[in-house]
Amino acid sequence: SRLIVPGETLRKGGQRPPFLPVAPPFWLQRPPFSAAPIEAGAGMGYLPSHFGQDPAMTPPRKLFVKTYGCQMNVYDSERMAEAMGGAGYVTTENPAEADMIVLNTCHIREKAAEKVYSELGRLKPLKAANPELKIAVAGCVAQAEGAEILRRAPMVDLVVGPQTYHRLPQMEAEARAGGRPVDTEFPPEDKFDHLPKGPRAGRGPAAFLTVQEGCDKFCAFCVVPYTRGAEVSRPAARLMAEARDLVARGVREITLLGQNVNAYHGEGDAGPWTLARLLRAMAGIEGLARLRYTTSHPNDMDDDLIAAHGDLPALMPYLHLPVQSGSDRVLKAMNRRHTAADYLRLIERLRAVRPDLALSGDFIVGFPGETEADFEATLDLVRRVGYHSPFPFKYSARPGTPAAERPVLPDSVLDERLYRLQALIAQQQRAAQSAMVGREVEVLFEKPGRMAGQMMGKSEHLHAVNVTAGGLAAGDLRRVRITESRTNSLAGVLV
Repeated sequence: SRLIVPGETLRKGGQRPPFLPVAPPFWLQRPPFSAAPIEAGAGMGYLPSHFGQDPAMTPPRKLFVKTYGCQMNVYDSERMAEAMGGAGYVTTENPAEADMIVLNTCHIREKAAEKVYSELGRLKPLKAANPELKIAVAGCVAQAEGAEILRRAPMVDLVVGPQTYHRLPQMEAEARAGGRPVDTEFPPEDKFDHLPKGPRAGRGPAAFLTVQEGCDKFCAFCVVPYTRGAEVSRPAARLMAEARDLVARGVREITLLGQNVNAYHGEGDAGPWTLARLLRAMAGIEGLARLRYTTSHPNDMDDDLIAAHGDLPALMPYLHLPVQSGSDRVLKAMNRRHTAADYLRLIERLRAVRPDLALSGDFIVGFPGETEADFEATLDLVRRVGYHSPFPFKYSARPGTPAAERPVLPDSVLDERLYRLQALIAQQQRAAQSAMVGREVEVLFEKPGRMAGQMMGKSEHLHAVNVTAGGLAAGDLRRVRITESRTNSLAGVLV
């Protein structure tokens, strides 16, 4: 069968770039566009077991969802669970009791597709024990592999891409009727318009909200335009309604998501809204205490968005702003369309309006053609910026992208450079955390900690903070004095 690289026909009718060949599935590493990877684990623990249950159904069917990858996949998994809740499903934490299993996949880590096939292999005994069990592969691996998944894994009943999961209930019904549907199109309709408006699950204190999808930047190393499509922004009114709904269900912090979120240009009253305007509007929602956004491109950080970091108390002093390299020569080869000096000037402007801004970023080590001088330029940029939590990665070729055709550096060089960058980053992270000791921070508590009587939450700067005290509950926003810096967290006492 013929395999089509995702994005061969992009949203809005655009054609794939001429450099993008028909190619076999590609084995990818985590991309530079996302923040820290999130493995949502075995199932949808953040949805109550009664979610979606219709009392008239006896017994209800059970849905198990496993999520891989970025925050947007976590958000998509929630919406898929809501869609299937409208079809009479309730969520479960136990795949052995599920009537349907959905693997919501990420295709930008190394050997991502093979990991999905390995996971499917582990599900074979469940399928053998329950032939009526329906297994779906969703997300970016589904988008990339399409019908090839059905060929390689006959146990899979349906394949759905990230832009068509609103059709999941219909596809499940088709699968139960004996079909094996595949839908990896970029449909003209907005999937969010077609998701059910029925009962919604109660929420924790922090939530994600997708406002923008896709990317038009075409960085030489990146597959996002082909797995998520061209840039599309959701209408502002719908986002405001969804944000109000989240707050009504107990959410106090919302992170706005997009592959290139600061390129947001959703339809609003009297013309398109920018991300800054959307943030300002959401900051006025009663009961919403905190706002964040991720992930951004330096070229889309406009004046109004910079000003918002100084003007909006609800906008937290944390920003993930990838740069990828400190070498202008490498940045040009990556098609980043900015220089290291451009990036540094942007950081200066941001810190001028918010001096305590904590910065995160992504770095690709060993991009094709990178010299020792290029890498030293990256180390110099990291020293000058002073990051709280950047994410370095060795370059891994993504077939179908321009950089994949270029000669790669030896693994020994990549390993050595990654080690040096990681050592510098670890030093900066330790310094950033140690500087918090003795300070007072505001913590939004989210869940119990590992120790008895302990609660864990996040500070304004996204540090994990553990406090042992009675009377704390998820959703509490309290002042905490930091008493200790640990390996990946802080400890403190209530003020």
